[in-house]
Amino acid sequence: MSLFNWNRKIHRWCSIAAMLPLGIIITSGIMLQLKRQLDWVQPPTRSGSSQELAKDFAEILEVASTVPAAAIETWADVDRLDVRPNKGVVKVRANNRWEIQIDTTTGEVLQVAYRRSDLIESIHDGSFFHENIKLWIFLPSAVMASALWVTGIYLFGRPHWAKWKKRKNR
Repeated sequence: MSLFNWNRKIHRWCSIAAMLPLGIIITSGIMLQLKRQLDWVQPPTRSGSSQELAKDFAEILEVASTVPAAAIETWADVDRLDVRPNKGVVKVRANNRWEIQIDTTTGEVLQVAYRRSDLIESIHDGSFFHENIKLWIFLPSAVMASALWVTGIYLFGRPHWAKWKKRKNR
């Protein structure tokens, strides 16, 4: 079997095997690339009334617990805090993916929105499905995508190389 035929077989079978995982990775990657432009993926960051950090964490938890959608009662219900002093806002992300943006000066709730970017990121890397799926499906798909890249370059370049070589020998 010639190298060209062997390359075509690798290219064909890798593309079939990697089609679904790569489709998921590409689609979720596009959404992550556009997360700042798509409010549906990641809520835009609001600005507070000033850059002063007048509220402490206990007061922030108290304000966050007033938002029913977030279902926050204690710090155990909070996934993370994202403090943006230059915008005068703190983002409280609940374990259920709801995000509350609170003015760091007044304690006013500026925005409550569902944040999908973390979910989309876990879909993108395969960890959403299962850790074994991430390692045994998505990782080999990435290796196959690399093989597709290499074999694609070869399949594209071989005819051009042959034409160039033929012209050179004349």
